[in-house]
Amino acid sequence: MRSYFQGSQHEPVACLCGHADRHTTADENAPYPPTLEGATHPQNWGPGGYFQGSNSIGITTVNEKILVIEDNTVLQGTLQYNLEREGYTVLTAADGVTGLSLARQETPHLIILDLMLPQLDGLSISRILREDDIDVPILILTAKDADEDKIRGLEWGADDYMTKPFSMRELLARVKALLRRSYLARIQGQMAETKDATEEIHLGDLIIDTKRHQVFQNNKPLTLKPKEFNLLLFLAHHRGVALSRDRILEEVWGWNFDGGSRTVDVHIRWLREKIEPDPTKPTRIITVRGIGYRFEG
Repeated sequence: MRSYFQGSQHEPVACLCGHADRHTTADENAPYPPTLEGATHPQNWGPGGYFQGSNSIGITTVNEKILVIEDNTVLQGTLQYNLEREGYTVLTAADGVTGLSLARQETPHLIILDLMLPQLDGLSISRILREDDIDVPILILTAKDADEDKIRGLEWGADDYMTKPFSMRELLARVKALLRRSYLARIQGQMAETKDATEEIHLGDLIIDTKRHQVFQNNKPLTLKPKEFNLLLFLAHHRGVALSRDRILEEVWGWNFDGGSRTVDVHIRWLREKIEPDPTKPTRIITVRGIGYRFEG
């Protein structure tokens, strides 16, 4: 059987059983769904997007939606399964015409695009989207390894390029990086258009003063350590969204932080002791079993 993946035993690889698509990054013992309808849905795993709803400065945000345009059904299903386990909403298309139509109608946040497609090839899709001023990140996924094909893809509007066989873990990392870059660009653009963007975030009896780096509860100042303030601000910007410990660790502490997710639990406990009426029965920072935490404000 032809393999589209490479990497460790926790990633999809070619195997003697003839079911390479049953090996996933999330858990080598996790069952592969017998049908796409049986795949795990985002709401069961927590949002993989950056925001859901509206944040304190009025910027409307949603969970990330990814469009996979791939004609190989096994590869398409495996990509969908792994992406949904990461919390993304996934749309699929098996030919170029359908994929282009979905890209125009559904406004995905990212497109994973094969080059060799029936009816309309991937390069043409990328070129048409850019001509239509649809500025969605495009990750090209193809068996073509020639430099000229990569250059053409990037020149015609693609943002990144991966060659089969590929590491699923690397693909997921690249997806996250592309979405983050796109998200930051959207936020910066929207904030630039908001001339009177507020410097205070009001959450009931809590006020976060982002300019002065202070927090008030019932008009009384709270003493927060710098990392506690950054954590509270991050949670406030993601109000109502279930966030994994790894996501919080990555966004608040950064990629180079060597500590584990236990650091998040400790800081959450400290925050609860300062902002919760009863830290033993939290109503602001809720523990989401199997995922992490959700800030209710």
